[in-house]
Amino acid sequence: MKFLKSTVLFICTLALFSSCKNEKKKENVETEKVETSAITIEKLTDSPAYENAVLRLKEPTDTKNLKEGPLDFKFEVANYELGAQTDSPNASLLANSGKGQHIHFILNNQPYSAHYDPNFTKELPAGVHHLVAFLSRSYHESVKNDNSVVVKKVEVGTNPKDTVGIDAEAPTLIYSRPKGTYSGKDTESLMLDFFVLNTTLSETGNKVKATINGKEFLITEWAPQVIKGLPKGEVTIELELIDAEGNFIDGTFNKVKRTITLKE
Repeated sequence: MKFLKSTVLFICTLALFSSCKNEKKKENVETEKVETSAITIEKLTDSPAYENAVLRLKEPTDTKNLKEGPLDFKFEVANYELGAQTDSPNASLLANSGKGQHIHFILNNQPYSAHYDPNFTKELPAGVHHLVAFLSRSYHESVKNDNSVVVKKVEVGTNPKDTVGIDAEAPTLIYSRPKGTYSGKDTESLMLDFFVLNTTLSETGNKVKATINGKEFLITEWAPQVIKGLPKGEVTIELELIDAEGNFIDGTFNKVKRTITLKE
């Protein structure tokens, strides 16, 4: 009888332990689910349109057979003031450059460099380089019109091979923001921004799929988004250009994954 009571007590204890373990596991799963689902995106509004802003490449005039080494770039900017602070409440909502409005200069789909002067020098090794440059507001939102962007193929050296590849007429996605490290108040609202070429986005047509720390969002309008609810630490963001059926649209630049860091 004593043995039977001990056996029953052991079984009850084991069941209780298993139940607590399952509850803890369930609690952890629920916590992870809440943390993931807390990430949201929302269209950014209240930015001046700058519909007449213009960016042109003046030099180099010939982008073929260039010498390897330092290369001077000279841009012409019209109806837009580099170095000025963008007049918008978004300047206090988002990470904002104290140096003002600028040019986002992207080579071969790498993270952009920001330029507050229209003339600057870049070191280019031999090869074929694909340049995308566009005007940016002080809080790094791209100016989106037909004349605010420059797309060029730059060939350095003799008969360089094009290993990067960008079709001047094919739908193309160019990643812009977020970028780098954010801290303090800037971690609360991050802007997701990109440039699209040779396509429009819509609910029934091409779209951008954004995957943020594993959570997917579909963007059906060419407009910047505000990301909220991100955890501190490393955050992964992947953008992909897809068609109406959700299929990837082939292109070297049309799928990109970046890692950013959020600090206290």
